[in-house]
Amino acid sequence: MEIDAICNLRSFRAFMILSTCQSFIPPNLLEEERVFPERPKAEGTMYIEAEDKQTIQTIGEITFVRVSEVLGVIYNSKSGRTKLKWRNMKEGQGRLTGEASSNTLVNLFAVGALDRSYAENVRKEVSSKA
Repeated sequence: MEIDAICNLRSFRAFMILSTCQSFIPPNLLEEERVFPERPKAEGTMYIEAEDKQTIQTIGEITFVRVSEVLGVIYNSKSGRTKLKWRNMKEGQGRLTGEASSNTLVNLFAVGALDRSYAENVRKEVSSKA
């Protein structure tokens, strides 16, 4: 499904963690809002574009980085069915665009990255195609 929505960085970070490393992210890194997971292209790209970035720890394929002033985020799933980009607009709010699988949609709704009105629009669109 095509995504074009406004969401805040905090929610998109929560989506990335839920989708990739919730079971093993150290609690202290989970609590620190400036820490994001990254992953190499071969494993499904997760890349944070920021003014400043510091590598903290690597666990398996995930590298945790501490960032400041996030400009954008690229998230591609391992399966290749999800390809999302988040671009900073103003004060932590950004535009989320790309293609999302049904599992990705569930996770985006679960963390509040997409709101109820977006869900209703998606439901109406799916119903009208059926």
